Amino acid sequence: MRFQVLDIVFNPPHPVTGEAVPAADRLERVVETAVLAEELGLDAFAVGERHAGDVLSSSPTVILGAVAARTSRILLSTGVTVLSLLDPVRVAEDYATIDQLSRGRFEMVIGKGNEALQYPLLGLDLARQYEYLEENYELLRLLLSGEEVDWEGRHRPDLQGATTLPRPYDGAFRIWHGSATSHFAVELAARWGDPIVSANAFQPRESYQVLIDRYRERYAAAGHDPAYGFVGSGSGGLFLADTTEQAIEEFRPIYEGAVARADLRKHDPAAVGKVTSFRTIEEAVERGPALVGSPERVAEKILDYHQSYGHDLQSVSINHLLEPARQDDVLRRFAEEVVPLVRAEVETDLWGPADARRAKGFTAR
Repeated sequence: MRFQVLDIVFNPPHPVTGEAVPAADRLERVVETAVLAEELGLDAFAVGERHAGDVLSSSPTVILGAVAARTSRILLSTGVTVLSLLDPVRVAEDYATIDQLSRGRFEMVIGKGNEALQYPLLGLDLARQYEYLEENYELLRLLLSGEEVDWEGRHRPDLQGATTLPRPYDGAFRIWHGSATSHFAVELAARWGDPIVSANAFQPRESYQVLIDRYRERYAAAGHDPAYGFVGSGSGGLFLADTTEQAIEEFRPIYEGAVARADLRKHDPAAVGKVTSFRTIEEAVERGPALVGSPERVAEKILDYHQSYGHDLQSVSINHLLEPARQDDVLRRFAEEVVPLVRAEVETDLWGPADARRAKGFTAR
């Protein structure tokens, strides 16, 4: 199995103390965590994108540029690029620049995003988010793979003889599709033969299982090479301690404080994917995707989920409200104590020598 660290760069105040991490410090931690992830031999580092709420990832390309300058081996990615909101011409230009800066260490994950407030903020119609996603994706593919592009669409002016610069480092980089709540994203990915990443964060396992199964069914029906139908999975947070009981008690204020803060937004309880199904830390650990516990218990849980998902990539996130030294300790223990246990049980060709579609500047160890 391959392993990725994802930072969406959430930055709400601490639920107990009310203290907020200064933006400059929070952004610096993103880069430092990426550097540590590379030092620890993890495979990939991804930055999210959001344009509303207590989140600092509105400019992910800037952050990834800083990460590219501080690293030399780790693959860089996004989680997700909210393509429904963006001009595909700018996306092609911006991320080809990251691809060049990293010398071919970039792959992208796209999606519609999970923040409804982004659409009115940027002057777009939320009701058309899937239309935007499909059209923008298809244009982006054209721009990355060829030059002198002619194109006609519904949601932006036509293009005639368009070539975006810079070009990708060595041909079009791979695009993954983020999957959280709908069949649309997995069917779009399957139609084009792209891999997917399941959010696997707020809902019961069965909710994500349905989408992963649908993806594999439609991918096979489209006749794509099964060797490239890779699946990634997120998680409901990562926290490690010597025992699972200790981890639960130490992480309780942060987890349950985050649930209480989310309640303040008064999402409709029926809004799938907006609110967690697991109200307490015990529920999240026992029945949900939270990777909270001893290293051995977390490894067991990843392997248990692998029995359901058959995933090739495990993505983890570390809460920014932990002290920096504790963040580093959790990541270090994950790399040194959890990853080897999982890799001993699960093999994949993703990003290895047999994966001919991998980022041209990256081969996993």
